[in-house]
Amino acid sequence: RELAKLIPVVLAIAKDNPARPEWKGPVYPILYHHKKGPANLLALFRLRKIIQTQKIDLFCIEHSYLGWLGILLRWITRKPFVIRSHNIEAHRFRDMQKAWWPLYQWYEKQVHRKADFNFFITQEDHDWAIHQWNLDKRRCSILTYGTDITQPVSEEDKLAARVQLLKENGLPAPTRLFLFNGTLDYLPNTDALRIIVSELLPLLHGYQLPFRILVCGSRISPQWRDVLQACPDILFKDFVPDISLYLKGADCFINPVTLGSGIKIKQVDALAHNLASVSTRSGARGIDTSLTGDTLQLVDDYDWPAFAEQMFRQANRTPSPVPESFYQFFNWGQIVQKALLSLQTV
Repeated sequence: RELAKLIPVVLAIAKDNPARPEWKGPVYPILYHHKKGPANLLALFRLRKIIQTQKIDLFCIEHSYLGWLGILLRWITRKPFVIRSHNIEAHRFRDMQKAWWPLYQWYEKQVHRKADFNFFITQEDHDWAIHQWNLDKRRCSILTYGTDITQPVSEEDKLAARVQLLKENGLPAPTRLFLFNGTLDYLPNTDALRIIVSELLPLLHGYQLPFRILVCGSRISPQWRDVLQACPDILFKDFVPDISLYLKGADCFINPVTLGSGIKIKQVDALAHNLASVSTRSGARGIDTSLTGDTLQLVDDYDWPAFAEQMFRQANRTPSPVPESFYQFFNWGQIVQKALLSLQTV
C-alpha cells in the first residue's frame, strides 16, 4: 500500500491468500501456496504475460520459497528480480528439527546469490547472510517490518481498554494483565506457550499477586487449546478481530521467544501501542533498544526467574512514552522510501 503511493504496483498472489478489500491496484490470484511450490511452474508464462502487459520494470519475490520462479522469470523476461527475506528460512527449519534443513540452506543461499537485490528484515539476518553466503553487500539492504501508528496511544485510551478487558473477563481492578499473541502453529510461538505454562506460571505464582495471561492467536492445535483452557491463570481468546483492544488494555506484553530468526512483528506492534514489554534477547532481534526507551526490557534467553520478575516490574509502573524516533524508524512510509533508494543500483 505504501509502495503504491509512490510507484505503480501489481500483485500476483496465492489463490488462498486474497488481497485485502482496500487494495485497489491490479491483482492476480494465480499462485499456489508455497507448500505446493512446484505447481507454480504452471503460472510461469501467465506471469510473463502480466510482466509484459503491465510494463513491469522489476519484480519482488516474498520469501525464498519461490526464488527458483524468480530466476526462471528473469531468464524469460530479462527483468531484474528482488527477494524480500522475512527470516532465514533454513534456520527455522533447523529449529523445527527438519532433517533436510541443510539442503534448504544450500538452496536458499543459491537463490539469494542469484537475485539482483536482497532485502533482509533485520540487521542480524543481513550481516549473517553477507558473511555466510558471500553476498555482495552492495546488493543487500534492510527492509524491516513497519507500523501505521505514528504516536503513542493516549493514557485515556489505554485505561478505557483496560477497564473493558477487566469487565469482560470478570476480573477485579488490581489484576495485572499480561499479553502474548501470535500465530500459534508456528514453532517459536508454540515453544513460547510451553515456556509460559511450564516455566513462567510457577514463578509468577510465587509473587502472590493477582494476574492473568491473555493469549490471542490463530491456528492453535486441539492439544494446546486443551492445555491453555485447563490453566485458570490463562485466558485463551483464540483469534480476535481487534488485537488493538488487547495491546491498549494489557499492562505488559510478554515475548518469551527463543527460536527463529527475523523480526517479531508482535513485538513491534506492542511497542507501537506504547505497551510495556518484556522480551528475551532473541525475541527482540531487529529492534534497536535505543529507540524504545524503558518501554522494552530485555532478559537473557532462558533466564525465566529474571523474566518473571521483570513482568511484574513492567506491569506495575508507567514507562515513559515510546520515543518519536521509534515511530520514525518503523513508519511504513519511511521504510518504503529507503527501499526504493536502495533499488536505484539495480
